[in-house]
Amino acid sequence: MVATSEESAAVVELDQSKVGRLSRMDAMQAQAMAKASGQRREAVLRNIEAALKRIDDGEYGLCRDCDESINPKRLEFDPTALRCIECESKREDS
Repeated sequence: MVATSEESAAVVELDQSKVGRLSRMDAMQAQAMAKASGQRREAVLRNIEAALKRIDDGEYGLCRDCDESINPKRLEFDPTALRCIECESKREDS
């Protein structure tokens, strides 16, 4: 899967004699999608690593903003959650 992503993210050939205009546009779109997918994958891994560090530091399950416990059901749904629902809602409203 990683190899496929790397192939999709490769530089798009701009030689019109080898690739038609629509094919090149499709290749460029596939390249952009592969890049975005890779960035999302990296963000997920960073969030997981941060959650593991919070476990090691004894801070896992505590809201970053109010220091109250995060509902276990929220953590079950998203183990990387940083905030309780109330604080996350306030953050999204701002």
